[in-house]
Amino acid sequence: MLVHLRLTVPEDLTDDVVRLLEARSRVTNLVIQPGVCRDPRGDLVECDTARESAGELVDALRDLGLADRGGIVISRPTGTPFRRAGELEDAAPGEPDDAVIWDEVLASAESASTPTISYHVFLVLATVLAAIAVITDSSVLVVGAMVVSPDFAPVAALCTGVVFGRLGVVWRSAILLVASFVFAIAVVAVLGVIADGTHLINAADVTRPRPQTAFIWHPDHWSFIVALIAGAVGVLAMSTDKTAAMVGVFISVTTVPAAGNLALGLATWQQSEITGSASQLGINLAGLVLAGIVTLAIQRLLWQHVTHAAQLLFGRLP
Repeated sequence: MLVHLRLTVPEDLTDDVVRLLEARSRVTNLVIQPGVCRDPRGDLVECDTARESAGELVDALRDLGLADRGGIVISRPTGTPFRRAGELEDAAPGEPDDAVIWDEVLASAESASTPTISYHVFLVLATVLAAIAVITDSSVLVVGAMVVSPDFAPVAALCTGVVFGRLGVVWRSAILLVASFVFAIAVVAVLGVIADGTHLINAADVTRPRPQTAFIWHPDHWSFIVALIAGAVGVLAMSTDKTAAMVGVFISVTTVPAAGNLALGLATWQQSEITGSASQLGINLAGLVLAGIVTLAIQRLLWQHVTHAAQLLFGRLP
């Protein structure tokens, strides 16, 4: 698995950048187009490298000052059907699936900490689904609400900001997480009041026995344990680009279902539902954030050593 680097290089840095790339044995398809860049002015340099080596190479380019004075764009080819690509992958340390490009992780955190209309719409709709799941006692709808919800993105961004010391990311993520849940709960509570007033629902629908969905407002020690595991899985999947594993994170924690139940509790003013749901929501978010920070910190410090040890264990070192 290769990644493509597109570099906008000021003319006085071109020789240093080219020497750096030529000295790397895991770089191929090096292309230099002098003077074609206009903003910023300079030369265009492109190359491909093994994903496992991309992070180290970007760090070296940053040390040359390219990140401040030029441009570094990382992209992923959809296919690399040529012999040299296979040779680079075989020569690179570790496995492509284990490689972490921290610049991509940071870029993802910056994006996830920025409030957007679509984020709020998805969270509101997920909370509406969760509220309907409460009324109908439907575990299927609970799962649907969990999958629809985008709330793990700012959680992961917050964890990344803490580990990398990006206080701006931490602050924006925390505000987005809190404000978006408050907004979604408020919207669904208003809808609940309207539904109650029109006799579409009543307090009994919220307080009656609900064997399929009662767990979302009855927090216990397992709620925190599951949140810890889900937080660790989530940030690991994010950093290694295992998007399929993220679905498991979404349907493991009951943040949005608790928010939906809390909204209905507020709409019908059932204090036990309000207290239980708020506790469940807080426990889940705390577990996600704590596990995410610890996992990312360990990964940042030890991941390279772990992947090297795995290569020794599996006998894949050249």
